[in-house]
Amino acid sequence: MNKFSGIDLHSNNSVVVVSDETDRVVYQRRLPNDALQIRAALAPYRPELVGVVIEATFNRYWLVDELMEDGYQVHLANPAAIRQYEGLKYGGDFTDAAHLAQLLRLGLLPEGYIYPAEERPVRDLSRKRMQLVRCRTAQILSIENLLSRQTGQRMTGEVIKHLSDEQVNALGFAPDVTLAKSILRAFELVHTVV
Repeated sequence: MNKFSGIDLHSNNSVVVVSDETDRVVYQRRLPNDALQIRAALAPYRPELVGVVIEATFNRYWLVDELMEDGYQVHLANPAAIRQYEGLKYGGDFTDAAHLAQLLRLGLLPEGYIYPAEERPVRDLSRKRMQLVRCRTAQILSIENLLSRQTGQRMTGEVIKHLSDEQVNALGFAPDVTLAKSILRAFELVHTVV
């Protein structure tokens, strides 16, 4: 009889559930995030295991890689696209893991792409750069608003990006030292980031 596994992965533990074709749970346990223990939990069901579903969490790489290396058919669940059953009386990690296994069994699992290990650094670097660009933009907008509120002047982000320290000091802010320091820190961040 075919078996299906769902793993609800957390920062320091994982809930592993294995169910059969009738959604009867044959194994469920909370385990530490240790590849050896998770492999040992899945091993008795391996010959019948159709697939293992892991939620696409921030810390999934190690587990996905370990299980794929072992030859398991790993599926990455897209948590944003998964809706839990309406009207469930009980919820929690064990229910979530069982639900992932059930979605796999039914062929209804919304899957995410499992990036090959050699491509991940480029994607992660791109994501980090995007985060820093957003931070820089937020700082520039903050400076634009401060300038407008404190002096009534309007200055574009493009001009702000190229201001020197002397030009910042010459903007004519009120002699509020705290405000001046916060503006200078924001300018330093703009020049440092990206």
